Amino acid sequence: MTSRKPAGRSFESWVERQVREAAERGEFDGLRGSGQPLRNLDRPFSAEEWAADKARREGFDVSAMLPPALALRREREVLLRDLGELRSAAEVDAVVADFNDRVRELYRRPADGPLVVVALLDAAEVRERWGRARPAPAPVQEAPGPVVRRRWWRRAR
Repeated sequence: MTSRKPAGRSFESWVERQVREAAERGEFDGLRGSGQPLRNLDRPFSAEEWAADKARREGFDVSAMLPPALALRREREVLLRDLGELRSAAEVDAVVADFNDRVRELYRRPADGPLVVVALLDAAEVRERWGRARPAPAPVQEAPGPVVRRRWWRRAR
């Protein structure tokens, strides 16, 4: 733990003295990234970019930080990409209806952020794409007939 700042001394000179003494003791030797230039000093600071970079480094999904229209547009891309994971045509219809309802609700509200066009999904077209994207069912193998075993007392001698 560090000592308290002495009275009558400026905070800056007190901190600089502590840093200088730590450097003289060698406490900064061998740090990761030592001697390498700092990244991204040439681009202007943006709090949004910093938050997104931090979330990516920590392994979080940055799509939660998108404005609603962009999030729906991204969801549409993911939905069309992963159609094969849905199990039935009824499930496909339910997902499409839910997505279209949320897009309509987005357009009813005042714009929050940039104007982004998100197209509605055509249920028949999505169902057709789902049919093509589904993996083919595994061929059904016929089970072998029951094995007839003779009782030990009926075996031929």
